[in-house]
Amino acid sequence: MKSFLAKFFDIKFWKFILVGIINTLVGNGLQFLLFNFTPLNTMGDPGVFIASAVGYVIGSIVSYLLNKHFTFKNTEKGWKPIFRFALNIAVCWVIAYVIAVPLTSWVCTANNFSMFSWSVQTTSANLSMIVGSCLFVACNYVGQRFFAFKEKEEK
Repeated sequence: MKSFLAKFFDIKFWKFILVGIINTLVGNGLQFLLFNFTPLNTMGDPGVFIASAVGYVIGSIVSYLLNKHFTFKNTEKGWKPIFRFALNIAVCWVIAYVIAVPLTSWVCTANNFSMFSWSVQTTSANLSMIVGSCLFVACNYVGQRFFAFKEKEEK
C-alpha cells in the first residue's frame, strides 16, 4: 500500500496539480464568465451545463497539451491518446455534473440558501460549478494517469 501511495503521489501528481491550476484558470474562468455575463444565467440549470461544457472543452484542450507533454511525457502518436483523453474527460464531466447539479440544487433549495444577493437558483448554479469541478478533478487525475496516458509496462 505504501509503494502504491508513493507512486500515486509522485512528481506526476504535482505536475498534474500545476497544470490543473492553469487549466482551472482557463476553463473555470470561461465557465463563470459565460454563465454570469451572458444570457446563460437566465436559463438556470441548462445554462450551467452549457457554460460548463464550453469551459471544459476549451480547458480540456489546454489540459491535453500540457498533461500529454509536460506531466506524463506521453510520446504516443495518432488518435488513440486523443480518443482516450476525450473519453476520460466526457465520463468525468458526466459523473461530476450528474452529481453536483442536483445535489447543490437540492441543498440550496431545501435551505433557501443564497449568496451575494443572488437568487437561490443562481447561487445553486454557481455552487454546482464549484462542486462539479472538485469531483471532476479527482476523477480526471485517475483517468488520465491510469487510462488516457497510461505508461507502457516494460517487458
